Amino acid sequence: MASKGVIVEFDFAAMNGADILFNTTKDFLQKLDGIPFDDMVEARHLAGCNYQGAFAEYFPLVKTKKTAVKAAKDLSDLLRATLKAAIPSNISQGFKNFVKTLSAKGVKVVIATRADIEDEAVKEAFAPLMTDNVKLYHEESSTYGCVKWDVWRRACVANGMHPSVTLAITGSGNGVKSALIAGMGALAVVNARTAYQDCSGADAVVKELNSEAAKMVLEILRV
Repeated sequence: MASKGVIVEFDFAAMNGADILFNTTKDFLQKLDGIPFDDMVEARHLAGCNYQGAFAEYFPLVKTKKTAVKAAKDLSDLLRATLKAAIPSNISQGFKNFVKTLSAKGVKVVIATRADIEDEAVKEAFAPLMTDNVKLYHEESSTYGCVKWDVWRRACVANGMHPSVTLAITGSGNGVKSALIAGMGALAVVNARTAYQDCSGADAVVKELNSEAAKMVLEILRV
């Protein structure tokens, strides 16, 4: 029988990747061609969408001749680098307590990030948390602010986990929906930027990952 576990969407659930993504995108589009970007544009055109498809829809509206294909790749690469730089200073004590509480109860914890997990600074930052029950996982996603259902499923397969006994820890309502489609339970971590998104279907909604959130996870997984 597969062990019970969680897959943590670290970039958006454990640190404020939503603001990092927004600011990165805003600066990127401004430098690309003075393309306007604000909360409404993000919510209407990008959130939960494929980068390339979103830009293909939005760029004609702002009459830029920049190509969606290149912009999508460049933004994805830029976000990956930005997250890599941000991670070492964004592993909170609350998150450490969250991971340690679950690991101590035999729950498998997979920390998923879009950043390069082979980067020495990233590995060093997460090293104190690594045990037989805690693993790092590189998550590829071309979706703005979340992952699609197939990413959750691949993460389960890659880490020897079964969706039915694995909880997705996600930073958005869009992430909750994709986890449910993947056949997983979900715990949502909300912040001001994603608070408008619908988290219905989540087993629980919290404001941060800490020891109290870990106790909720243990109850949900019936550990």
